[in-house]
Amino acid sequence: MPAKKEVLEVAGREVVVTNPDKVFFPQTGHTKLDLIHYYLSVASGALRGVRDRPMALKRFVNGAEGEAFFQKRAPKSRPEWVETVELSFPSGRTADEIVVGDEAQLVWIINLGCIDLNPHPVRTEDLQHPDELRVDLDPVRGVPWSQVREVALVTKEALEDVGLVGWPKTSGSRGIHIYCRIEPKWAFTEVRRAAVALAREVERRSPDIASSKWWKEERHGVFLDYNQNAKDRTIASAYSIRPTHDARVSTPLLWDEVAECEPEAFTIDTVPARFTQMGDPGEGIDETPGSLTPLLELAEQHEAAGFADAPWPPHFAKQAGEPPRAQPSKRRGAATKREGIVSPPAPGKSTGPTGRRRTTMPLIEIARAASEAEAMEGLERWKNRHPEVWPHLAPSDVLVDSMRGASTTWSRIRLNLRSVPEAERPPQEALEVDYDPWMGRHQEVDPQRDA
Repeated sequence: MPAKKEVLEVAGREVVVTNPDKVFFPQTGHTKLDLIHYYLSVASGALRGVRDRPMALKRFVNGAEGEAFFQKRAPKSRPEWVETVELSFPSGRTADEIVVGDEAQLVWIINLGCIDLNPHPVRTEDLQHPDELRVDLDPVRGVPWSQVREVALVTKEALEDVGLVGWPKTSGSRGIHIYCRIEPKWAFTEVRRAAVALAREVERRSPDIASSKWWKEERHGVFLDYNQNAKDRTIASAYSIRPTHDARVSTPLLWDEVAECEPEAFTIDTVPARFTQMGDPGEGIDETPGSLTPLLELAEQHEAAGFADAPWPPHFAKQAGEPPRAQPSKRRGAATKREGIVSPPAPGKSTGPTGRRRTTMPLIEIARAASEAEAMEGLERWKNRHPEVWPHLAPSDVLVDSMRGASTTWSRIRLNLRSVPEAERPPQEALEVDYDPWMGRHQEVDPQRDA
């Protein structure tokens, strides 16, 4: 029996929707066609966040609870009216990426299984100079939502003091994003440098609740992820549905709403009515491009005071002025041999590290899994086997990392046993979940495959 299709008339074009009744959110029952109708209901706001920007396609062909994979290159089989632009990456490779400019193109990528929208912070007319400074407030596990809101308001004040206008939105997950339109005259490295300066300034103003520390074992409170401004990084844009159980939405807010907002209030079911009633709180974002000069001057002051550059993401080449790219719990030397602590093998490897860096802080690894939910299930099994250890651990001792694989992200969970009496610390054991993200790498995919 042939797969069901539906043809929609959108923006003067016919767009074919394959498998429209396919359930993408099992716990709410929302189908692919529901997603498309949602995006059409908020189209002017969603397009404001992605228009004329290259976009990485994050495809959930098996729905929100299935494994997602990233597709940077535009599918070869696509309508002639789907636009692309050639984008270069830090690796030196290039790819033609999709550029969404109207409702028809928006529906076409949702049909591919894209639940959220992940544009780059540049426009097609100038791919080397971002026109957005992106502030990603990422709370450490266990930090209450009220603290995220508080850090957002401190960030607003810090931005205003350097002449920038911040536009807040819920991330649709655990944090808040704040975007600032900037003049497209600074390179990625300068925009990131400005973001580092901002993160350090917010931490200075609220040291008990905000952190600019890259390494998870050093963080506390809410981390301002400055590396989201490095080249080739993308963030889910305004009005993106997120792959949560309740189909939560990354929703633009008025600043007056931030102090009392609750992220679970913004879903695929509630945001369209909100959009109809109040319009888009981010409507004026393109009217306020600002200058990075004050933040870059602040960065110079930090450098003069002895602050080195902050660590870059691991897949970037070592940068000039960057401190050693090793987390604080790693060090060289014979002391680690005396301690006898050895990190487990990397995914796809049969042996562990051979002497360059070994942990001195008591970290053990629990799980490597295709999804965070599966990794957390492994953590629960470990907890049940070690009930005497768990009470010693604080939320910040549970390190949950989203890692990059060949074309997907995967999850790793480690535990910091620093608060556990040494005699009671369990050793590194076989992983509860041992996933290899490099097996079965995705090749070029058919645009309609399983969608």
